[in-house]
Amino acid sequence: MKNESEYSGILIFAEQQEGKIHPISFELLGKGRELADRLGEELSAVLLGHNMKDVAKELIYHGADKVYLFDHPSLRDFDIVLYKENIVDLVKEIKPKFFLVGATHLGRSLAPRVAAALETGLTADCIDLQLDEKGDLIQIRPAFTGNILAHIKTRTRPVMTTIRYKIFEKMKPDTSRKGEIIERKVKLIENTGTRVLRKERERTVNISDAEIIVSGGRGLKKPEDFKLLRELAELLGGVVGSSRPLVDQGWISKDHQVGFSGNTVKPKLYIACGISGSPQHLAGMRDSKIIVAINIDPSAPIFRVADYGIVGDLYEIVPQLIKEIKKRKFGDD
Repeated sequence: MKNESEYSGILIFAEQQEGKIHPISFELLGKGRELADRLGEELSAVLLGHNMKDVAKELIYHGADKVYLFDHPSLRDFDIVLYKENIVDLVKEIKPKFFLVGATHLGRSLAPRVAAALETGLTADCIDLQLDEKGDLIQIRPAFTGNILAHIKTRTRPVMTTIRYKIFEKMKPDTSRKGEIIERKVKLIENTGTRVLRKERERTVNISDAEIIVSGGRGLKKPEDFKLLRELAELLGGVVGSSRPLVDQGWISKDHQVGFSGNTVKPKLYIACGISGSPQHLAGMRDSKIIVAINIDPSAPIFRVADYGIVGDLYEIVPQLIKEIKKRKFGDD
């Protein structure tokens, strides 16, 4: 094991897309600030991109003491080799005790490569971080498809972990906060083997950011019945979600999946239609502000976490909800 006394402080990877900070970066700063204050150490962020000096200030406002900025045209688009090489060199130099990365598509691709280059461990998809009495990081993640919560302590340094989106609360920005933006020389590689041919707008639903979700489970009889849930979701200004079995059967795309192996969501309203409530599914939605469960089985586990439970057939309940909402919104009879 590497000499622990050489390592101090917390570093978070600040993900940006098209010059805009991904919200998960602010969530990491919020948790990082809490941990750093308890340890009495600094919180830093590493940001890579182009023309990002003004954007870097947002990280200071959200809790960072220092921002290590790699600013170059070659970093405008995500190139995993360029990102990895520059981040690895920085981590080797500043030696943070903990390095936190968001468990986004980008983060899940980047973090393992950085960890391998640093010869350190990586705990993926954590849902909580705690400090023990010695100040060591305890990384908490669901295991065995969400049936248990594993508490993991990494022996190597830095401790690297990826954190699920919508898990931690971000700090309210404070524009009076002072911090240091440190511009770093960018390590350039002539040919990384990656070339951007063109950009296409994402066509999938961003369910993690949705404030209202209407999800379907095994209570649905056929794929076409998602139309019923979609009608309810659209009337409420929300999106459609799904439990894993229906995704596995090909009834709906994976970007709609809620659960441990899908998306973690925290909407204002979550309506579970025909979902029994497996631990795997609950791990992804139990922090929703209001949970409404519709299930024909009164003993379904989903009712244990629901704020409102309706025991009944979704094919009877959902059409009634749609009719009532239309009546109130449009005056339809």
